[in-house]
Amino acid sequence: MKRFLTLFIVLVAAFCLVLPAAAADKGVVKIKKGEPVHLAYWFVISGPNTSLGMDTVRGCEIAIQDFGGKVKGHDVKLSGQDSGCNPEGGQAAATKIASDPTIVAAIGSNCSSEAKPGVPILWNAGIPTISPSNTAPYLTDPNRGEGYGGYLRTCHNDKVQGAVAAQFAKNVLKVNKAATIHDGSVYAEQLAQVFAATFKKLGGTITAMEAVGPGDTDMRPVLTSIATGKPGLIYYPIFIAEGGHITRQAKEVSGLENTNLMGADGIFSPDFYKAAGEAATGMYHTSPDFSSFPAAYKSFLKKHQEKYGKKPEAPFHAYAYDATMMILKAIDQVGVAGTDGSLTIDRMKLRDALYATKGYTGMTGTLTCDQYGDCADPAIAVYKTTIDNIKKGEMPTMPFWKP
Repeated sequence: MKRFLTLFIVLVAAFCLVLPAAAADKGVVKIKKGEPVHLAYWFVISGPNTSLGMDTVRGCEIAIQDFGGKVKGHDVKLSGQDSGCNPEGGQAAATKIASDPTIVAAIGSNCSSEAKPGVPILWNAGIPTISPSNTAPYLTDPNRGEGYGGYLRTCHNDKVQGAVAAQFAKNVLKVNKAATIHDGSVYAEQLAQVFAATFKKLGGTITAMEAVGPGDTDMRPVLTSIATGKPGLIYYPIFIAEGGHITRQAKEVSGLENTNLMGADGIFSPDFYKAAGEAATGMYHTSPDFSSFPAAYKSFLKKHQEKYGKKPEAPFHAYAYDATMMILKAIDQVGVAGTDGSLTIDRMKLRDALYATKGYTGMTGTLTCDQYGDCADPAIAVYKTTIDNIKKGEMPTMPFWKP
């Protein structure tokens, strides 16, 4: 009998360990009459990657405006934290958001390196978060570890983006040898790996997989090393400051004068054109295919111009719009209005409503969330920068090529 009881306890304990995150109780948020529904963003809103963060902030603001500025009779409040586009910033931003019990849900982060430490902090506090621009495969991988039960994203998974880049390089540019450069971030390193793996499957040769550090300015040693392999293309899916230095200096390294240069969505912005200058002329970027967005996107662009006096600055504004809309619709669905004018939101029911999103027609396509939080309707294209883009400070909006 004793052995049976011991075995029973072990089995119960094991069962509890494998319970899905959805079975946990994360409490409720009770909002009094006259108080707002509080959402928070954690985006990079200072430093060289500011355009990435401000682009997504504006997407959130337009979504709230389009929703009517209220949910269940309560105003919507949007506050934010600067996440810095690095692990330390992500951890700090998530910690500040998690410490505020009034926050119902979050939108963010921008950079995958912020999300890795930050998401578990938020979910431990019962705050689900939807990212408009975390693209690293790790974040929705079944083996990502604990603490991601409240994480979703509306943007693509880089398993898609890296493959498109490799297909373009091998099948369109007819490049047989390529090199990659990453900056050690989970975003850049995994995207470079996907590119390399796909390129090799297509019959190409990867001559080098190099790394630089955040803040590095002299890229010549790495580029000189790459030049010895005589690659036809260098793929560097990194961020603006370092990407600018690589682009400028590649033109100065013997053997790379005519090598194709290709970046990804992390440097697809007017700020990158400022960093790289005219050296960016003719280079390629992988980024979301704006031409595939629904007709409503044109209306969004018009509102953006009217509200901010400018066009979007980076690729993820519409994904932030969709993330915010998903949250507002889920709150409207699960929030319980009290007779005293209060609103009670069960955190787990909110999380479950987000994960249950199926066939939602968003600004970026039709969104359906899987069990790990991937919700995107992914469409990636390749863009080519012209001298006109650089002089005007505007990204190309029409794809050069798409699969």
